Amino acid sequence: MKIYTLVEDYSGYESPFLGQHGISFLIEYKGKKLLFDTGQNEKPILYNMKLLGLEPGEIDYIFLSHCHYDHTGGLLGLLKAIKKRIPIIAHPSIFRKHFVVKPYLRHVGVPFEKKEIEATGELFLIATPFQIVEGLYSTGEIWEHEDFERTSLEVYTLREGKIVKDELLDDMSIAVKTSRGLVIVSGCSHAGIVSIIKRAVEITGEKRIRAVIGGFHLIDASEERIDLTLEEFKRLGVEEVYTGHCTGLKAEAAFLESYGDAFHKLHAGMVMEFED
Repeated sequence: MKIYTLVEDYSGYESPFLGQHGISFLIEYKGKKLLFDTGQNEKPILYNMKLLGLEPGEIDYIFLSHCHYDHTGGLLGLLKAIKKRIPIIAHPSIFRKHFVVKPYLRHVGVPFEKKEIEATGELFLIATPFQIVEGLYSTGEIWEHEDFERTSLEVYTLREGKIVKDELLDDMSIAVKTSRGLVIVSGCSHAGIVSIIKRAVEITGEKRIRAVIGGFHLIDASEERIDLTLEEFKRLGVEEVYTGHCTGLKAEAAFLESYGDAFHKLHAGMVMEFED
């Protein structure tokens, strides 16, 4: 199995790849290619794909981890580059109104209408866990959360004409079975990265955790939450960590100190290989 980092906030040292706030991976597994998130614009992704020798037309599926613009903004442009109708997997609520009010009212959800996507791709809006390729699963919506991972993000949606706090229930991840355990890929981990890991174990029945990859959204987390997250990673036996994007410098430093050479900072163009 290979996972290509098509775009990330960090482009790497002396790197020819383009960086952008957002994330996008290409997961290559058992002869299929799954595009995980689409950054906020397709241009750096397509540029980086060319450098990596990857063809958009070879993509079989698109998986959207949640609604945020920095994970969905490149979707339409990438669908045009793929030039065929493919399944787009996401949570049923992904097209809801989703906005912040500080410092001013601003929509931060999917920057397209549902009908625009349906014109070029096949939407599979599924909240429950399911297998996409044999051994590769969507976690679906994460229903149980660790107490210390309750989201405090100030984002809102509309319900019956009222502004209510958005709990980001659409946050979903990918879990892949390999010969050495699970490889878990998350976008921003708004559901809580520890909660995601535990759900992936429950869904797959595999307790070994080979690697956890993605943004952990600890950028504004307290030291207590970072410490508790690390404790759980160690208790759950996570072997390797690949992180960046919204994880935050303090949390990355804590993971580096704890994991040493088993910690890897994500950057655009990074290719990760794992035994199937």
